Amino acid sequence: MEKKGVFFDVDDTLYDHLSPFRQAVIAIVGDREGFPYEEAYHRMRYHSDMLSLEMGGAGAMESGSSTELMRRRRFELALAEFGIALSEEQASAMQAAYIGCQFNITMFEGAKELIERLVKAGYVVGLLTNGAENHQLRKIRAMELDHLIPSERQFVSGKIGWDKPDIRVFHHVNEVTGTRPENSVYIGDSWRNDVIGALEAGWSVIWFNHREASPESGEHTPNHTAVNYEQLAKLLL
Repeated sequence: MEKKGVFFDVDDTLYDHLSPFRQAVIAIVGDREGFPYEEAYHRMRYHSDMLSLEMGGAGAMESGSSTELMRRRRFELALAEFGIALSEEQASAMQAAYIGCQFNITMFEGAKELIERLVKAGYVVGLLTNGAENHQLRKIRAMELDHLIPSERQFVSGKIGWDKPDIRVFHHVNEVTGTRPENSVYIGDSWRNDVIGALEAGWSVIWFNHREASPESGEHTPNHTAVNYEQLAKLLL
C-alpha cells in the first residue's frame, strides 16, 4: 500500500507569524492608529523572499553581515511602502525586536491536535519550511513537535539547498520519506512558495488562507482552501 504524506509549512501555517511582526513594529515606531499590519507583514515576507533569492537562497542566510543587511532591508522596504521611513538604526532595532519574540510561539488552535490525529491514522507527517536551518529548527523546538514529527521529516530549505517554490525541494521530500507526489498533500499559506511550488511538483495543495488573501495568479488552483484547522481536519480526515 502506498504511503500517504501530509506536509506542513511552518511560518504563518502552524502559528501566527503576524504577531511577532506587529510587536516589533510597535516597539520601534509605536502603535499607529489604522496601520495595516497584515498588509505590511505580507510585503515584509515578499521582500524577505526576494532579497534572500538575490543573496543565494536560504542556504546562505544563516548568519553574517549580509544576512543582517537583508533582514534590516526587508523592514525598510516594507514599511516605506506605507509611508514609514526607517533609519538603519531603527530597522536594525526592529529586526532585533522581531527575532526577540519569534520563538515565543503559540500554535493555531487545533494545529497540534490535527498533527496527532494524522500520525495516529498512519500518515507520513512532516514539515517543509523555507529559511536558515538553525533558525527554523528553533521554532520547531519551541512548538514541541519532535515527539510527533521526527527530525528526519523536518525539512528546512537552508539545509536542503533549494528554496520553495523550487520543485526539487518537494521531490527531495518524496525521496527521503518514500512518498510519491500523487500521494502527497502540502498545507501552506504562501501562494508563491506553497501553492505554486507544490502544484508544480505534482502534489495536492490545501491553501491555508486564514488571512483570506486573494490568489496572486490565475494559472494555479489549489485543490482545497481552508481558513482554520477545523476545516483542515475535515479535508484531511
